[in-house]
Amino acid sequence: MNSIVGTYECKVDAKGRVLMPAPLKKQLAASLQDGFVLKRSVFQPCLELYPMEEWNVMMQKINKLNRFVKKNNDFIRRFTAGVKMVEIDSLGRLLIPKDLVSFATIAKDVVFSSAVNIVEIWDKDLYEKSISGDDVDFADLAEDVMGNLNEDDNGIS
Repeated sequence: MNSIVGTYECKVDAKGRVLMPAPLKKQLAASLQDGFVLKRSVFQPCLELYPMEEWNVMMQKINKLNRFVKKNNDFIRRFTAGVKMVEIDSLGRLLIPKDLVSFATIAKDVVFSSAVNIVEIWDKDLYEKSISGDDVDFADLAEDVMGNLNEDDNGIS
């Protein structure tokens, strides 16, 4: 799968249904038939939407863990806690299960945010707070994470 691009704001109804933004739905068109996996994020109070193909790649990595190592078993249990298979319905809506709505404290407005090969789903207020930069100097973070990468020898990182 190619990278997913974009950030989109949407409304969620009282039943947890959200209309998939058209540009995002178009990018995910190849995945619509296979479905998706929706899970809690490990590091943030948001949800992660995996196209099934990407989920299978992740599961191949996780299946390499030795389950006779307690730490690995604990990780697998926590990583897969609350995981749900979901689909986009004929009207283009995604139903977010109640337990995941609660985990991500989703109220009324949500943000779909691309994260390379998956989509993060955030409560809008929490998303704005997470990107505001109050707790992280993004320039320092960018230098720490990306500063030594230049694999293409083109002078552009």
